[in-house]
Amino acid sequence: MRPVTQLEALLGKGFSLLALGSSFADCDPAPCRFFDFPTAAMENVHAYGAIPVFNWSSQESTSNPNLNTVMPAFQLSDIIAGTYDNYIREFAKDARDWGHPFFLRFNWEMNGRWFPWSEQVNGNKPGEYVAAWRHVHDIFTSVGATNATWVWCPYAEVTRRFAPLRPLYPGDAYVDWTCMDGFNWGKNGTNPHKWRSFGEIFDSTYRLLAKRVAPSKPILLAEIASTGRPRAKAAWIADMFKQLANKYRRVRGLVWFEQVDRGIQWPLENSLVVLRAFAKGIANPAFQANVQAAVTSPIRPPG
Repeated sequence: MRPVTQLEALLGKGFSLLALGSSFADCDPAPCRFFDFPTAAMENVHAYGAIPVFNWSSQESTSNPNLNTVMPAFQLSDIIAGTYDNYIREFAKDARDWGHPFFLRFNWEMNGRWFPWSEQVNGNKPGEYVAAWRHVHDIFTSVGATNATWVWCPYAEVTRRFAPLRPLYPGDAYVDWTCMDGFNWGKNGTNPHKWRSFGEIFDSTYRLLAKRVAPSKPILLAEIASTGRPRAKAAWIADMFKQLANKYRRVRGLVWFEQVDRGIQWPLENSLVVLRAFAKGIANPAFQANVQAAVTSPIRPPG
């Protein structure tokens, strides 16, 4: 938790949400070793006063980018067929026994084709994403793990080359919050794109979620960040907070992607001007601090 308290000191405010997560298993080398529910880590987040956002993925961990979408042992059909039921059931029981509310962000960015649970890769078929989601959700329900708040999280549509969202939505009975991930990549050397504003990235997906796919659900931004030189990045952040307040009122929480990824500098603390822009945004009392220990499941958006 030391990096959390260090960043809190720089920003002058605690955090109401903290993200962590794991895949199903580590299979290199064989045989696979399945990851338990991380009770100690979740308790650390709860004791700090934040709600955990647990990112859980039905895959094996790999450092080989060529294997990210080729995992024959972790096809959606394997989940549907019950191959991992015993593991999922024990994981759900441990989550239940921990007892505190948390966001469960399961198999995110399913409308892309860069994860092995996408219907566009790994031998998966249309309709299997929803069936797999419901299967896992039903196991949690069967053991009484009602402290999990289910977050369905597509990648924000920008180029309209992603899979349609409505066929991938598990249904209101199986989703508690919807969600968006999105990044202003800019002209970085790893994954270069044009510079895009917050609205250019999120507007079309936001309208689709709020008006057509899940109009009754609150929205979480579970991975968001911008690249750029300090002043440009700070201006992007200032505009983000302005847009959230004025136009994206269904968004009720955000998680900044606070890490260097493949050499891309997403973190806030690399620049004082960037830190100040973010600190000014979260100083708004609409953004709650680490006072969430008393929250009970299901998690409701702040009033």
